[in-house]
Amino acid sequence: MNEYPDKILDRNFSETKNYNPEALKILEGCISRTLAVIGEDPDRPGLERTPHRVAKSTLFLTQGYDMCAREILESALFEEENNQMILVRDIEMYSLCEHHMIPFFGKTHIAYIPDGKIVGLSKLARVVDVFARRLQVQERMTLQIRDAINDVLEPQGVAVIVEATHLCMVMRGVQKQHSITVTSAMSGVFLDKPDTRAEFMKLIAR
Repeated sequence: MNEYPDKILDRNFSETKNYNPEALKILEGCISRTLAVIGEDPDRPGLERTPHRVAKSTLFLTQGYDMCAREILESALFEEENNQMILVRDIEMYSLCEHHMIPFFGKTHIAYIPDGKIVGLSKLARVVDVFARRLQVQERMTLQIRDAINDVLEPQGVAVIVEATHLCMVMRGVQKQHSITVTSAMSGVFLDKPDTRAEFMKLIAR
């Protein structure tokens, strides 16, 4: 029988770092046992508070499960007759690889061409966090960002490119320290019009 609930609903943390005590307690126990399994003493002075700190950081790094991209985008949606490309590039991104729970990080570039609606620029960065702050694979995350923007704004097109370093390749496995993984997801005019796609690629390369 599984001794842990499938999901701790309402983890109840915010920018003030209020964490659900039940979730913290469960995670602390897991981390303490992990330390013992690898040969450490969880009760020694240097590790005494480590399970608590790791539990809090785990909840913070997976807060995307409790966030809704649609709600974020709809909170700052405006009608605007604009049909020119809107681009936010170099959005910092930090996530955890779902295969090893080791970080991957980098930057995201997002562009869209409106069709009657625009969104507050900061909301694009928040949408990146919604999907990055989960156990992820970069390929799926790139598509999720594109689809969320596409579904809410219904623009003429969306383009998303993610460039990331995966520590599961750097610290373990093949140990290639300088490898960069690039993924892209596009829709609408970014697929149909080569000139539009070329403009986007030129702008993010500057």
